[in-house]
Amino acid sequence: MKKVLLAGAGKIGGMIANLLTSTGDYQVTVVDRSAEQLASLPKHTLLRTRELDLTDDVQLQDAMRDQFAVLSAAPYSITSHIARAARKANVHYLDLTEDVATTRLVKTLAADASTAFIPQCGLAPGFISIVAHDLARRFDVLDTVRLRVGALPQYPSNALNYNLTWSTDGVINEYLQPCEAIVDGVLREVPALEELEEFSLDGVRYEAFNTSGGLGTLCESLKGKVRSLNYRTVRYPGHRDIMKALIHDLRLGQRPEVLKDILEHAIPGTLQDVVLVFVTVSGRKGGRLLQETYANKIYGRAIGGVPCSAIQITTASGICAVLDLLASGALPTRGFVRQEEVSLAAFLANRFGAAYAQQPLAATARAA
Repeated sequence: MKKVLLAGAGKIGGMIANLLTSTGDYQVTVVDRSAEQLASLPKHTLLRTRELDLTDDVQLQDAMRDQFAVLSAAPYSITSHIARAARKANVHYLDLTEDVATTRLVKTLAADASTAFIPQCGLAPGFISIVAHDLARRFDVLDTVRLRVGALPQYPSNALNYNLTWSTDGVINEYLQPCEAIVDGVLREVPALEELEEFSLDGVRYEAFNTSGGLGTLCESLKGKVRSLNYRTVRYPGHRDIMKALIHDLRLGQRPEVLKDILEHAIPGTLQDVVLVFVTVSGRKGGRLLQETYANKIYGRAIGGVPCSAIQITTASGICAVLDLLASGALPTRGFVRQEEVSLAAFLANRFGAAYAQQPLAATARAA
């Protein structure tokens, strides 16, 4: 049995704890500064809790003693503290962060580490990079890689066509920060909320636009190998224009704490959501220009009799699957490990990764 320290007792942290303890293969200790959140976790013989300050490196290192790995489900602003403590405590480290600066720090910490540092183990970044890399490796010569992901309400009922299904801080951060992309073979930064496009999938209209962090390390991995690579967040039509007005025209991007208060006061959360994953890769195979697409929708559902959102299921399943693969020896056990190093087949065959195998829409190749 592997001992795991889980930092963060929020919605995603609680889901991770539930998934891991239910297998009987992991003993999980959840740490958080909120006694209330810790008390709300479901009881289990393999679950322990400990109240501590996640920004206190000494407390974190003490909690990591004798642990196989630490998993961060904490806000992106705290993740760097957990990563530094993991390096000093000499334990494996996994996180869910979409924050580019944090991932760069993790890469630095992993440079000469004797344990594995695996950031970005959620949905996007995370699973989306695994899919894109799997499709890309099937081509002799790459041309274009497009990644589109959205966590959306099934029943939108406001002008934003949106409900809060994810961390509000995380959403605001990805709407504010510059975005990586490869344009005409050159790695560039492009502005968030720009390059708006519309498309249809399964009879539903969507829009997509640049947001930060979703590509993970894919730009670095495919630099020099692809002409065009980009990531865009999917929303229902009209969402981008309102958010752009709030962030730029009303200058709430300069006051993110005010924007967060407005959103959390006015926009309800929901467990009735859907996660959309859409990846398209084009290039040459055997001299022919071809395109291959992966499309999938994952819906919120009850697990163990408890209603869970799709974003909870996909995010928690992602990091749990990577932990399983690490524990089984299927991934490198030292240094910086990219999501692109995870086999899509192994991920989907995993007991946690199987959550992504539900209701596939398409996986086809055709002449472009």
